[in-house]
Amino acid sequence: MNNLAPFLWFNDNAEEAADFYLSIFPRARKVEEMRSKGVGPWPVGKIATITIELEGQQMVFMNGGPAQQLTPAFSFFVRCDSQQEIDSYWDKLMEGGGKPMACGWLTDRFGLCWQIVPRNIGALISHPKAMEAMMGMIKMDLVALEAAAREG
Repeated sequence: MNNLAPFLWFNDNAEEAADFYLSIFPRARKVEEMRSKGVGPWPVGKIATITIELEGQQMVFMNGGPAQQLTPAFSFFVRCDSQQEIDSYWDKLMEGGGKPMACGWLTDRFGLCWQIVPRNIGALISHPKAMEAMMGMIKMDLVALEAAAREG
């Protein structure tokens, strides 16, 4: 187990968010959950925190109430090996009210931001034409990025 894990504050839907992400990633599992025993701000039986693991990365979600919101200042970076994989993650994370941003970024229905990118995005956008092409994209188009990289 890694000693470092993101700890994300959700209003009151941490369990729903966890279940959503667990359904999307092929290597995913629920690690543990802590349900309230009537101490603190949570009603008896309500999830206080839930820990999940996606693709080897553990993360902890908390039902913290409305005081804090998720922000694009934090995002998960998902490296994909094909356009099919990019499309699959993009479409699944957009389900139920996600919003596209730009350059492969989206915000899912829970307010969590994701970057869905080709595994070799750094090498691709080191070419000025590919960087320019990416700046005009919403969802990443691997074929277009590779073509632009070949141009220079």
